[in-house]
Amino acid sequence: MLNFDEAAQPADTVDVVVGATAHSNSRGRVQLADKRVINGSTDVNQLVPFKYQWAWDKYLAACANHWMPQEVNMQRDIELWRDPTGLTDDERRLVKRNLGFFVTADSLAANNIVLGTYRHITAPECRQYLLRQAFEEAIHTHAYQYIVESLGLDEQEIFNAYNEVDSIRDKDAFLIPFIDNLTDPEFRTGTVANDQTLLKSLIVFACLMEGLFFYVGFTQILALGRQNKMTGAAEQYQYILRDESMHCNFGIDLINTIKLENPHLWTDSFVAEIRGLFFRAVELEVRYAEDTMPRGVLGLNSAMFKVYLRFIANRRARQIGLEALYPEEGNPFPWMAEMIDLKKERNFFETRVTEYQTGGSLSWE
Repeated sequence: MLNFDEAAQPADTVDVVVGATAHSNSRGRVQLADKRVINGSTDVNQLVPFKYQWAWDKYLAACANHWMPQEVNMQRDIELWRDPTGLTDDERRLVKRNLGFFVTADSLAANNIVLGTYRHITAPECRQYLLRQAFEEAIHTHAYQYIVESLGLDEQEIFNAYNEVDSIRDKDAFLIPFIDNLTDPEFRTGTVANDQTLLKSLIVFACLMEGLFFYVGFTQILALGRQNKMTGAAEQYQYILRDESMHCNFGIDLINTIKLENPHLWTDSFVAEIRGLFFRAVELEVRYAEDTMPRGVLGLNSAMFKVYLRFIANRRARQIGLEALYPEEGNPFPWMAEMIDLKKERNFFETRVTEYQTGGSLSWE
């Protein structure tokens, strides 16, 4: 159970912390009540006693989900892609735009964790999960590269899409300042302004990148898979989606825990700024949907995605304690709700995730 006891730290358990790297003075053992997600003064090298059991549970669940891209057979995808009549021009555009965003998106996510977020988190249970998440981001980047290589796509074209395709570049440009804030070697938490900067970056990556920017792409490839097209890519995306759902859930729990431990950060002006970022993110993702399927494809169109993205944004907002941003929106993709929203997106403050399995046992059916 979470314990947010604000009792003063006993003198014999004080450690000196530089950034988020604790140097134990060996004067005492870590006390559970003294641990904090940020600005903690306990030794980050002492994993136990557990205060944030939810983070450890998510780490164990993530380890049980291990998979590798080479486990997925891409032969049917290769044959379909090589067949001039296998896919329409719009479907091919969709696949290439999709990969163009994702091949660099997970690298951005990994850099944000390894070079930024990890350094500022002082709860070792949470750090343990972040290490696992960074590895999973590497697997995802590997998976997209594996798909690009299998299909024989122009690697320069795909990997440079974030520089050359406006709808992709604009999404990355939205994210990069939040990475730069945390990776700045001079940045330190400990003031209200800097703690809000960290919290804002966590919200952007958990709720808006992994929790919103990925959804058009996932829906598109999984829709292809439902029509028995690009089934190998769709299977890999399903594994990735399962991982990303857990990343999103962990990030939301991290955000909510920081809020509980530091309620002074959640000011009216801060909330207004976060709401503005949500609106901007939805706008960027709608533009991306319009670019990837200008004429509609697979029974999908950008108008449907506009509704869906507002639906998802409302959910993300509520998960971190904000009011819904849009009038109640329905879900135009109930099959996605069955696959993601209802089964796998449960954070600690709602219920425990129980249905995850090892990668080798996941069935596309």
